Amino acid sequence: MKKEDINKALFNAAEKVRKNAHVPYSNFKVGAAILADDGNIYAGCNVENAAYPEGVCAEAGAISQMVAAGQKQIKRIYITGSGFDPVMPCGGCRQKIREFASLGVIIISHGVDGEPLEKTLDELLPFSFGPESLGVKK
Repeated sequence: MKKEDINKALFNAAEKVRKNAHVPYSNFKVGAAILADDGNIYAGCNVENAAYPEGVCAEAGAISQMVAAGQKQIKRIYITGSGFDPVMPCGGCRQKIREFASLGVIIISHGVDGEPLEKTLDELLPFSFGPESLGVKK
């Protein structure tokens, strides 16, 4: 599958679940879709909670879906939200992505009224602490 086709499939999956986000406090819906090493796409949306900030980010939801399906390796991730500016993963989600992705994995951040921004995990989380920092081989 070509990169453009993969990106389109990831975008569509992220947008589909973004509509289901539970965001009564921020009113900012986010969707995330992961291409795992099994070739499947796993998606998640943000879910807020009255005990703010105890909600779940879209990226964490997508990672949970991937792990629940028995997969452990992110190959590419696409994040969507409203507006023109790229919707970037928060610091906690950057670390969660780091657990399951190599530093060269592309993260696409997209405010759907603007242009998508592609960055590697290493660009978003330089000098990171990962599994190999604790002697765990991926």
